[in-house]
Amino acid sequence: MENKFALRLKELRQERGIGQIELAKKLEVSKGIISLWENGLREPNMYSLIKLAKFFCVTIDYLVGLED
Repeated sequence: MENKFALRLKELRQERGIGQIELAKKLEVSKGIISLWENGLREPNMYSLIKLAKFFCVTIDYLVGLED
């Protein structure tokens, strides 16, 4: 099964034209965490999901692939 969260995070970040380092700074996490999320090796906690949804102006359901 594909990891919709990883795909959507990378897609949203690239659409914004920002790098992993810049996103990491905005979310107050390490660049390594962003990389792990985008490669499907780790999943964010609820606090981080909320920050991501607010930053990208999308719903958590969209981020995790429950809605399009």
